[in-house]
Amino acid sequence: MSCDVMNIMCVSCCKENLSKDEIGVNKKLLGESVLEYYCINCLAEYLEVSVEDLEDKIEEFKEQGCTLFD
Repeated sequence: MSCDVMNIMCVSCCKENLSKDEIGVNKKLLGESVLEYYCINCLAEYLEVSVEDLEDKIEEFKEQGCTLFD
């Protein structure tokens, strides 16, 4: 099942239907076996970085060809 049809919810704020990028960045930064996901806003707070920092990293990972963002 592809990520875009799964209903994955943020463990912190309960936002539903996280995007492929949100799911990918969780797996990239927290580990591919992660079971609980954060939306980009809550992940930024959890990691003590800005949302912009995470968005920049997502673009960097995509440019590197990371398959978590396909």
